Order: sequence, then C-alpha cells, then structure tokens
Amino acid sequence: MEMNDMIMVSIDDHYIEPPDMYDNHVPEKYKDQAPKLIRNEHGIDEWVFQGDKASTLLGLGATVGWPKNEWGFNAGSLSELRPGCFDVHARVRDMDANGMLASLNFPTMAGFNARTFAEAPDKPLAYIMLQAYNDWVVDEWCAEYPGRFIPQGVVPMWDVELAAAEVHRMGKKGHKAMSFLETPHSKGYPSFLSGYWDPMLKALCDENMVLCLHIGAGYDVIQTPKEAPVDHMMVLACQISAITAQDLLFGPTLRNFPDLKVALSEGGIGWIPFYMDRIDRHVDNQSWLDHGNDFNGKKPSDIFREHILACYITDPAGLRLRDRIGIDNIAWECDYPHTDTTWPYSPELAWGEFMDAGCTPEEINKITFENACRFFDWDPFKYTPREEATVGALRAKATDVDVNRMPRAEWKKQNEAAGIGVW
Repeated sequence: MEMNDMIMVSIDDHYIEPPDMYDNHVPEKYKDQAPKLIRNEHGIDEWVFQGDKASTLLGLGATVGWPKNEWGFNAGSLSELRPGCFDVHARVRDMDANGMLASLNFPTMAGFNARTFAEAPDKPLAYIMLQAYNDWVVDEWCAEYPGRFIPQGVVPMWDVELAAAEVHRMGKKGHKAMSFLETPHSKGYPSFLSGYWDPMLKALCDENMVLCLHIGAGYDVIQTPKEAPVDHMMVLACQISAITAQDLLFGPTLRNFPDLKVALSEGGIGWIPFYMDRIDRHVDNQSWLDHGNDFNGKKPSDIFREHILACYITDPAGLRLRDRIGIDNIAWECDYPHTDTTWPYSPELAWGEFMDAGCTPEEINKITFENACRFFDWDPFKYTPREEATVGALRAKATDVDVNRMPRAEWKKQNEAAGIGVW
C-alpha cells in the first residue's frame, strides 16, 4: 500500500453557512423572519435572528486560506474567506485537492447545539428555522454532490420531546448524525446522567443515527485561573472528552440504550489508553462500590469499545497504542477550515504518522474510512467507484486547484471582484 492508495473520509469538518441558505427552506410567510447575514457599518458580517446577533462568530477559526500570522477566531466578512468554507462547489474541489473522498460537517452559525435557535425568545419561530437549517444540510449542501458528504443535523435543546421528533424527521430525510453538547450540564441543561434526554436518545437508536459530541462547548466544566490565556481552552478541550466518556459510562445512558452510537468528535485518542486502564482498575479495585450490575459482567473499557468512536486529527502517541484503544474504534478527521486542519496535506501527515506507528494496510483502511463508514452506516462507494475514491485519483482531478495561502485582504479583493462572498 502507498499513500495515494488511501481512502480518506473525515468525520469532523465545518461549513460557514452561506447567506442564501434559508431561501428554499422557509415557508413564504416566515421568510422575512429567517436568520439573515448582515454586513454592518464596519464591514463585518453578522448573522442576526429575532433582532439579536448570533452567539457564534461568522468565521469561527475559518483560517484555512490565510497565512499563520493572520489567523484568528473571526473574519470580518465572508469575502475574506477561502470560498471552500461556504461554497459547496469550491469545497468539493478543495476536498479533491486534499485527496479526501467525503466529509461530515458541523455547524458554525447555528452552534454545535443549535444555540442560535435555543437562545432565541420566540421558540416556535426558532423551531421552524432549525428545521429549515436541517433541510438545507441534507437537501442542498449534501444533495449537491451525492457521495461526498455525510448529513448531520441539530435539535431544539429547549424541548426534549421536540428534539426526539426532529431526530425522527431527520432520520427519515437521510441524516446520519446529530450534533449535540458534550457536557450539557455545563451550559445549564440536564446532564446525560439525569435521564432527561432519554426520549431523544431512543429516537437516535430507532433511526440508527450517531450522537456526535464535539469538543469546545464543554469548556465551562473545568475552572481555570482568571489569568488563563486562550491556549488553555484550545489545549485542554480534548481532555474534556474524558469527562464526557465518564458521564456516559458511569451513568445510565449506555445501559439504557445498548444500541446508542457516540462519536467523540475532535476528542483525540492519546488519552484513551490511560483512561481505559484507570476505569477498569477502578471497577475491579473498588468493588465495594458495587459496579457489578453497571457493566453486565464486562469491563467498562469493553462498553467504551461497543459504543464510542474515538476521533482524531493528528495523534502520534495514540496511534502507537491503537491496539489498546481498539483498532475498530478509531477514525480520522481533517477539521477543514479551522486552525487545526491538516488541509491540503492531510494524506502526507496521516501517512507519516501511520508509518511511524507501524500501521498495517488493513489498519490504515480502518482508520481512514472503514470504521467511520460502518459507524455512520454510510456507503462510500455508492456513488464513487473504489478506484476513483483514492487519494491519488481524487488529486488527479484537482491539479488546477491553488492550495496556496493568501492574506485575507487579497481574498477579499479577489472574491469581491468575482462576486464571491457578496450578496
């Protein structure tokens, strides 16, 4: 096996939603009340809904086109971004240039837990727009290029019965996953241990959808010094995945829902061998706590492997311990267009780590696409023959794609001259 033979499916990327996303999915009488992307007097683009600015920044870390000295958390305007951030046609071209077959994308404007809608005062209207959002994902972004995207939606956090109903609706439309808070209690919602979310979790099992718990929203679960720099948030975010796993394993969730599938999106894998050793010894050593019935005679690490997909961008240490994690439980991510993305050299970086860890071709295939496709019940070759899905074959179609970075001012000049990112 050579690098160009790999097939790469990323289960963690992000889109910057385009301004026309609601045009085709909102009933006529509500169209003037849909979220709108507004360019303010300072030239900054802001999503506005029900009179308030969305809590999530427009270009949250969408730095894929910029040199490092211009990286930041927010762009001033859509036109400053590489078009692949918000234009599906440009995105697919960027995926080809990266040798990447398919991608699962997380929200930006809506937030991982649809907070833009959850924080809006008019909840019936918010629910209409949330449903329109999910329809745009599957009917436009994903449908434009069948076989290149795994559809994922969001749910109304303010009403668990509505959330369950939306999961059923999404499942019937073809969504394969749902984005949700990794530690809902950290944002004032009931925890996974509370049982409150059970109707939604049952719906996920019924629809064979994956619960995707992305890092970043659970940062409030730890207390850092008031002087802590932003580095704390970015470095420690992956460690919060261990808290999420603990809530799921040592609470009723996985006992009550033996078919539930959970992806720890962008959670990394290096922490998992230690965590597994710790929980297994804990249950054995602290038998006086009577965990016997909690794991049905199994080790908690076995339950982890039965339910949880561990997701990483780069993780040399974790790959060296892949057998301890479970080779069927590891999946690769690209994280386009954020600062952590490996685009446009994902194959080179992933291949280098595989070679350093001594991975076999069979293990590489599991990590780069087979595990993810099995977990999300998604056929990678339904629309693309296997021989056309490899790194080499996809890159051969995109030799004209310019992967160089440019200052944001240059993107703005070039995009606006072409009418891109303006409306």
